[in-house]
Amino acid sequence: MTASHDTARSGSAMMSRRGFLALAGAAAVGAAALAGCGAAAPAGSVTAGGSKLAAIKARGHLAAGVKKDVPGYGYFDPASGTYAGMEVDLCYQVAASIFGVSYDEAREQGLVEFTDVTPKTRGPLIDNDQLDLICATYTITEERVKSWDFSEPYRTDYIGLMVKKRAGFKKIAELDGKIIGVSQGSTTQGNIEQMIEDRGLGITPEFLAFSGYPILKSSLDAGNIDCFAMDRSTLSGYMNDTVELLEPEVKFGEQNYGIATKKGSDLSGSVNDTVRELLASGWLDEEISKWGLV
Repeated sequence: MTASHDTARSGSAMMSRRGFLALAGAAAVGAAALAGCGAAAPAGSVTAGGSKLAAIKARGHLAAGVKKDVPGYGYFDPASGTYAGMEVDLCYQVAASIFGVSYDEAREQGLVEFTDVTPKTRGPLIDNDQLDLICATYTITEERVKSWDFSEPYRTDYIGLMVKKRAGFKKIAELDGKIIGVSQGSTTQGNIEQMIEDRGLGITPEFLAFSGYPILKSSLDAGNIDCFAMDRSTLSGYMNDTVELLEPEVKFGEQNYGIATKKGSDLSGSVNDTVRELLASGWLDEEISKWGLV
């Protein structure tokens, strides 16, 4: 919405928007509560000696957490009942290395069992051994490496600010007092606040956290938020003729994605070796091109 349109909104429209914010906040609390109610840990999640690799081999498949709503990285197709994307392919490569088979054989034999995760559930699902690894646009940060092991980065991205074209925003500074929607448990809000400080913009937008990307996009379309902020390659899956990136030439919030595993796990070294090999061979570059993540 433009500044003039914002001023002209009726009292009832403002009440409707406030009502939406209240409902969204309640939904966020509910989603966080449900996130703690996961299924029981799979049998053979760890061996008596604490070997993750041995447990995976004994179980017969790798238990991997991926995104279900990020086209190009991890997307669940309800029609086929399958996951697809760069990170899904990467998980099969890790499984191939663990089981000593080719990538194609790992796919044919179904050596990966996928579980969709959110920024709020990623860490806990590793901690309680429900999942062996997380490959879900998980940004490596100093704080996170204190709790989990991460592979070398397999992808680098930056934060993007998606707005509706009809809103008429031209500068980031115009988001002063506006509502920016972010994903729960992500680093996006902190990166935006740091960018605002670094550039001396002197603005104070409002932030609202949501449990998933589809609801963020639908909230933007409905006018309940003014901006959908997330990693640019994630936003690319939600781009259409009605939206655009605000000041795309401004790069900030570098995001280095890594595969997360349990701290001190013998799986960590194997995962990192696989990522290194795929970087060196050019396979990861080919995947970035294949899934349109350039």
